[in-house]
Amino acid sequence: MEKMKTSMWQYAPNNSPLPLPKTPFICNDSDLLPLDFSLEGSDEISFDSLKQSLASAEVENTTLEQYLITHSAPLLSERMPILLLGELANPFQLARLSLGPIPVINVRLQNLCRTYSDGLDARMIRPGIHHVTLARTKGWWETTHLAFVTLPQAKQMIEWLNNRRHGNWRPVKPNEGTLRVENNSTLSPPPFESLEWDGKTETCIADEPAPNGPEIDITQVMVPIYTKNGCYDSRGKLIRCVHVGQREFHANYFRRGSSKRWQDILEIV
Repeated sequence: MEKMKTSMWQYAPNNSPLPLPKTPFICNDSDLLPLDFSLEGSDEISFDSLKQSLASAEVENTTLEQYLITHSAPLLSERMPILLLGELANPFQLARLSLGPIPVINVRLQNLCRTYSDGLDARMIRPGIHHVTLARTKGWWETTHLAFVTLPQAKQMIEWLNNRRHGNWRPVKPNEGTLRVENNSTLSPPPFESLEWDGKTETCIADEPAPNGPEIDITQVMVPIYTKNGCYDSRGKLIRCVHVGQREFHANYFRRGSSKRWQDILEIV
């Protein structure tokens, strides 16, 4: 990935939540910058240790720490981790929130998946976008994005999901699943055929590739979830974003099933 204007990102609302960057990056109000960061190991590390490593990552021929200082932005020590599961990880959309520099790294979800919320946001395109929420799936893995933000920045993100008013998106901290730093930008998720259904629960039976980055405590990570209707329920099954795109979901699934309550798909702290 090369430096570019966020306005030039190949954004298309009806393709949400794709395309998204495949490698770590910094997004500010006008630019998308590559962030040279990797962290090996398989043991769990603290967020303080992760922030220390991230502070020395390279961006525009300097360290991330110095970049933030130069741009009068809050340092990593003042920031908290938040999962960006869909539109918020899209540089075009993230820059429109005017939050200042936001560093974002790749992470691997384990036993959790990204799935469509059972709702429709018609602000950007008609008929609208289905935002992404989080749900459990035993044996599953996939990559997503972890950003480091201040509390006011996190609040602005939630406000945007809620259309600038009190709404149905709520920041929570998961109490299940695993989160790891992911260094392989081409890591593939399990194929659709790897999902087994016993009439009540789906389980992924594929063999997961060995971890290449340390585990981080998911109970300390904020994630926006949709609390009104939870996620879409397709005859008991989930519709995973990696298998079904936005347009296909809207055309072939939405309003042809029901919804799962958020309390039934994710345990929180």
